[in-house]
Amino acid sequence: MTSRVTLISPAITPSLRRARFDDGDSIEDSAAVRAGSAALSLPAAARVFASPSVRCRETASALGLDASEHRELAGLDVARWRGRTLDEVGAAEPEAVAHWLADPGAAPHGGESVRELCERVTRWWETAGAAEGRTVAVVEPEVVRAVVVHVLGAPEAAFWRVDVPPLTATECTGRSGRWNLRVGHVLASPGDVSDR
Repeated sequence: MTSRVTLISPAITPSLRRARFDDGDSIEDSAAVRAGSAALSLPAAARVFASPSVRCRETASALGLDASEHRELAGLDVARWRGRTLDEVGAAEPEAVAHWLADPGAAPHGGESVRELCERVTRWWETAGAAEGRTVAVVEPEVVRAVVVHVLGAPEAAFWRVDVPPLTATECTGRSGRWNLRVGHVLASPGDVSDR
């Protein structure tokens, strides 16, 4: 039995553009148009999910997907850092940021650690990755990172080494214990080869 899971990162938002921790803002108008034009490039799926954030729900909608929201796919809860840029937090709390980036078990912001996120996403993955056929999920970049770390069997410390650009697809094909991974595929309209 082969499973195919396509993880799509959300379209660009003002928060993403400014490297600000998500504060619930909407995707930009131009990003919604771009997502809409890429909708026909998506494969048909038996199951469609989305992170519960505004940007993931709006990206799924712009892509023409009728997605079920799943709490397990929520982004990393950074609690009191929400809405601030990493530079702002780093200037105010340099030791806390350094500890957070170096230790997957740290949560100096009072929210969720990278380890807790990875464990939560892995629980979802064990079900999604076992389902036959195709699953498409519009998810936060950190959810993509957690899946990549898991399927590669990489240490949690590798989490921050995975870049996830907006409106890209990461595809996992295989079965439990053996996955092939294709990362960073830019979603584009079927006739647009400039972004591929």
